[in-house]
Amino acid sequence: MTLAIVLAAEAAGGADDAGERLAGQWRRAGVTEARVVADLSELAALVAAATGPVLVSGADLVAHTAVLKHLATSPVGPTVALVLTDPPAPGQVAVREERGQVVAVGAPGELADATGIFGGALRVGVGDLPALVDAARSAATAAGSAPAGPAVDRLFADLAARGTLTFAHRVRLLVAHRVVDPAGRAAAEAAVAAVDEDKAELRLSVKERDDFFTTFFVSTWSPYVTKAAARIGLGPTAVTMISVAFAVAAAVLFGVGGRPALVAGAVLLYLGFVLDCVDGQLARYTRHFSAWGGWLDTMADRAKEYVVYAGLGYGATHAGFRYGWALAIAAMTLQTVRHMTDTWYGVLHDEAARRPRPAEDAGGIGGKLNAASTKVQADTGSVSYWLKRTVVFPIGERWALMALAAALFGPLVALCAVLVWGTLAFAYTGALRTLRARWMRVPVLTTVDATLHRDDGPLARTMPVVRGPLALAVFGASGAGALLLWALVTVHAGHRLPGWAVTIGLVVLLSGAQGARAAHAGPLDWLVPAALRAGEYLFAIAVGVAGRAPAWLIFGYVFVLTLHHYDLTARLEKRQAAPPLHAATLGWEGRSAVLAVASIAGIASIALATLGTYLLVVFVASVVLAWVVLPARARRTPVPVGGGDRSPG
Repeated sequence: MTLAIVLAAEAAGGADDAGERLAGQWRRAGVTEARVVADLSELAALVAAATGPVLVSGADLVAHTAVLKHLATSPVGPTVALVLTDPPAPGQVAVREERGQVVAVGAPGELADATGIFGGALRVGVGDLPALVDAARSAATAAGSAPAGPAVDRLFADLAARGTLTFAHRVRLLVAHRVVDPAGRAAAEAAVAAVDEDKAELRLSVKERDDFFTTFFVSTWSPYVTKAAARIGLGPTAVTMISVAFAVAAAVLFGVGGRPALVAGAVLLYLGFVLDCVDGQLARYTRHFSAWGGWLDTMADRAKEYVVYAGLGYGATHAGFRYGWALAIAAMTLQTVRHMTDTWYGVLHDEAARRPRPAEDAGGIGGKLNAASTKVQADTGSVSYWLKRTVVFPIGERWALMALAAALFGPLVALCAVLVWGTLAFAYTGALRTLRARWMRVPVLTTVDATLHRDDGPLARTMPVVRGPLALAVFGASGAGALLLWALVTVHAGHRLPGWAVTIGLVVLLSGAQGARAAHAGPLDWLVPAALRAGEYLFAIAVGVAGRAPAWLIFGYVFVLTLHHYDLTARLEKRQAAPPLHAATLGWEGRSAVLAVASIAGIASIALATLGTYLLVVFVASVVLAWVVLPARARRTPVPVGGGDRSPG
């Protein structure tokens, strides 16, 4: 149940029925109940009894109904505030945003580097309702002695002062203004009437900032597909599944080989990527957001890409290149480790935004890089802007490169191109992010369950504690890489890798587990999960090579591992709980130990197949539990007030 509350005490610009009119708009925006209240005390009483998200607005707001609907359904976080760029009126509060978060609130003339003003409306998540009640009571008490502006502004300022993590919702293409007199209200209403709401919403379905290929070769026409999908009743999940089907078909054609099949595969891959964009656009256009949809989109993106790698690997092998599958395995490993660093750097950046640095701490190479990056990002459409967005090899560019290279030159060239560009992009982003992270000095893994996101199992949790988790993880991954190189040389020479070599490799790898219970407070410890992923993947590949397992089997095993690890990062991004069967996955060190024992026993192929199948079954069962069974149980169980997830931070 969603409740909208309109504070009628706000300056309504000469319209006595402004509160009721705005309440009617909230109802049309889809809220369950809309109430008009006279003051903050009445608001506090309503919020205290609420069992779902609460929307609060002042009666001085004039906006499209779509603006209210977008605020009510925004997927960025539990608590979201409307932010405008209008000149501030007396008593209104200004805000400063970083990475979509409101990081500071204050008087317009006093807040340094303000980026906008509070738009007089906000949505408060269930977990933050107790703070909203306290803020309303506090602001109501303060108003009795010294009124300091509109009640909704005082409420928002008090809520922000309590440390509530609030995301910013900007208005684009549509209209929203706060009014203080009849002339202002008339002008705002005229501006609202002048905009075609549906056309604006369709344009808004396209991301404001996207990568080069997506912007110029997809988003120029994908809104028409989005509109058609909405008309025939397709939902975002259905579009996602069609996109998966296109990618699988492309992978099959790449595997078949031959120029007609390769060209057809390239076309299907491109269309699959278009649909991958359309599912998000459709969700934004229809405002059908869900944690399940976001999780599925993330998982499908990675699975589709790696299935295409498999098709290219098979196609290259089928065409006579002996190491086609090896290239596919290398590309998948590289991209997964890259994605892990991308995820955790994003978390690091978000956390850093909530911890503003003092002005005198803006020097050094990290500070200069940060300032330069911010400047380039602000210069939308410039050559430097597009170069910065393209050089990191985003998904659109990867899919375009695979499609073109496969169609023109074949699967082998496509895989080599992905590996070369991916490696250069990883080196570029890794170097710059390391320098910026050292400057930010934010221990991000201390803000989450480090054991979960390290993917530690029972063995790691019982090992002696050694400080320096990043150094230990990198050392372990280096040992796994050395073992893989040793296995490749030995097998190529026609010999068998001795069991003691695998044992040594395992011992070195497990050194990373000694940092499991250590504090992850270093400025670069956000790299630990990626280093652990690299170590586990390289060790598994080494075991497969040493045991002469089929290359496709090694690929399949690592693919299942990537599903497991992407599940963890997707849940982190969507603020979801840990997978319900996570404990059954044995931990990275447990899985590696099982493979090591199997390798020494001479049954590496059997172990890869058996353990991979087991992990896949656990993954599927965990998905069903998390997204079907447990939500069904939760719907049958009443949730107490304040029982939802509280905003992190």
